[in-house]
Amino acid sequence: MSAHALILAGLDGDRTWRLQDYVARGGYAALKKIVAEKTPPDAIIAELKASGLRGRGGAGFPTGLKWSFMPRAFPGDKYLACNSDEGEPGTFKDRDILRYNPHAVIEGMIIGAWAMGCTRGYNYIHGEIFEIYRRFEEALAEARAAGLLGRNILGSDFSFELFAHHGYGAYICGEETALLESIEGKKGQPRFKPPFPASFGIYGKPTTINNTETFASVPFILGMGGEAFLNLGKPNNGGTKIFSISGHVNRPGNYELNLGTPFAELLELAGGIRGGRKLKAVIPGGSSSPVLPANIIMDCTLDYDAISKAGSMLGSGAVIVMDESTCMVKALERLSYFYHEESCGQCTPCREGTGWLYRVVHRIEHGLGRPGDVDLLKSVAGNIMGRTICALGDAAAMPVQGFVKHFGDEFAYHIEHKQCLVPRGVQDAGSQIYVSPSC
Repeated sequence: MSAHALILAGLDGDRTWRLQDYVARGGYAALKKIVAEKTPPDAIIAELKASGLRGRGGAGFPTGLKWSFMPRAFPGDKYLACNSDEGEPGTFKDRDILRYNPHAVIEGMIIGAWAMGCTRGYNYIHGEIFEIYRRFEEALAEARAAGLLGRNILGSDFSFELFAHHGYGAYICGEETALLESIEGKKGQPRFKPPFPASFGIYGKPTTINNTETFASVPFILGMGGEAFLNLGKPNNGGTKIFSISGHVNRPGNYELNLGTPFAELLELAGGIRGGRKLKAVIPGGSSSPVLPANIIMDCTLDYDAISKAGSMLGSGAVIVMDESTCMVKALERLSYFYHEESCGQCTPCREGTGWLYRVVHRIEHGLGRPGDVDLLKSVAGNIMGRTICALGDAAAMPVQGFVKHFGDEFAYHIEHKQCLVPRGVQDAGSQIYVSPSC
């Protein structure tokens, strides 16, 4: 299946983030057509439903369906929020969209505001990428100066204002209701649901939240038509997807591919495994998705349904590649530490359970493992799953379940022999699992 880049197409110039460059690539044509023809909101939402676009932030919820939840008759302000709080290990696509193609996100949000009757919007940008926050602010200023934002957009009676909101690096604020709390100036902790954001969001008003890549896809869908976008992918998996591949590959980076592309094709585009080593395992959708061994992932296509059938999740499309030099216990130790540190502490199963997971894996890795520790890991992970307000608890538990399921022999060897199954010399000759998000 060949790649058909949309969001990343034409971004090899010097100043691709500028308004004039975006317009030269066909930018804002969809918005201008909508405003000029007074396209009914229902028609836009129907086009999104036809496109098969699913949320690109991790959950994969159908975008058109989510937009249809916004109450039409609500008399006051309604809000949009863009989730650019990209904090999960392995993810670095959204920051590149904002770095090189910010106006696609802006146009997508303006179209969303038209379709859902929103008056204000916020783009919540991860706290550790401040230079990208500034670039997005510059793009907003360009859009306002061109009459594309603010009052009476393009001479119409449609008004919408959009702001950038700078977070401070908390992973939990990537959860949509914690993000809303943070925008309101409160501690970023998840809310109980229901009520859902579509009825009670920012400042208690109806709010729709989508991922950066999701909003950036909207102008292309409206420009080419929902059916054409759907046909780039496969049924229930419409369009293209940006995959952030990192780890033991020769050319880590962002690759935009049609959904349904074989994993082997992405691996080839990334230059294959570094140093001529063999593929051992892949985390296919960001660090919270269960790991898959080489024999399973090599037979997979990159789409929501195929990865789910294989026992994992496509998630954000962050693909972490591990070769034969990787100690799987050591890898899980690092992931478990991350989730332990990032738990907001609101829910007891997550606050206490993530600590238990990290401490047990840590002692196994350092030669202090006990008989029964593998069963203890399974038990703790199972007691976290589905018992927390948000999905961070599940995000901590699922990697443990995946690693133990597919690489239980390494954990057993660590416990019995007090050392790693992968020879130390092989580990030392390898490289770190994770690469810089700037790759």
